[in-house]
Amino acid sequence: MKINFQETTNDLLKRIDIHSQYGARDIDVWMLETLDLQPGIKILDIGAGAGKQCFSFYHHLKGQADITGTDVSASLLDQARIENKKIDNAVRFELLDFNQKFNLPDDTYDLISVCFAIYYAQDIPFTIGEMHRVLKPGGRLFSTGPMPSNKQVFYDIIREATGKAIPPMPGSSRYASQIYGTMQKLFSSTEQHIFENPLTFETAEPFMVYTRASMSEDRKLWNSLFETHEEFEKVMNQIENVARKRIERDGQIVMTKVVGGFIATK
Repeated sequence: MKINFQETTNDLLKRIDIHSQYGARDIDVWMLETLDLQPGIKILDIGAGAGKQCFSFYHHLKGQADITGTDVSASLLDQARIENKKIDNAVRFELLDFNQKFNLPDDTYDLISVCFAIYYAQDIPFTIGEMHRVLKPGGRLFSTGPMPSNKQVFYDIIREATGKAIPPMPGSSRYASQIYGTMQKLFSSTEQHIFENPLTFETAEPFMVYTRASMSEDRKLWNSLFETHEEFEKVMNQIENVARKRIERDGQIVMTKVVGGFIATK
């Protein structure tokens, strides 16, 4: 399955910043509590982007871990390497396309983390199979992604503004079904953990920063709503008008992120 997706450094970092500023809960704290990591662990982070999760693991374990971050985007890895210099390049960052066979040996890692990325895999059984292959026996695969009920208000506002149906999103349409089902088939045990984080916007501006970044980052997924820059700007204006009316009516917009954390043990 070919997924049309293009991630950019600026759009990704803007969304992360909005989550931290306007969210009620910290997803990194939840991840660390859920995983209960121990010093000395060997970690492979796939879809590492600008390295956020790698650095979270590093600081939590006080440097007592072997961490490698990988991504298909050279520009995001360049951003990660800039940050990595602040910790004396303690994390390794390498290019890796999870749609291709991993150039990594069998039975190597204690933990593979793949946060908000796995649902873009073209062939889910292949990609998860490669992750299974390079995990040690007893090793864990940890993934995060949007559940079907994720940020419904966001989609409601876009639907109201444009009068058009929301196109299928790879995350919410594939994650809880295809991804988890494949893990159940390949791994000896699996478990689900749910994280809910309400983002509260009392003005339209930060909501629109999030919306612009999200729809620009995933712009190939939204081509039923816009194709040109002019069409994109028209849609943004329509969405902003609806968002402002909702805030005038309700005093705020509360957009709840609903994330599934899946742990599969080899």
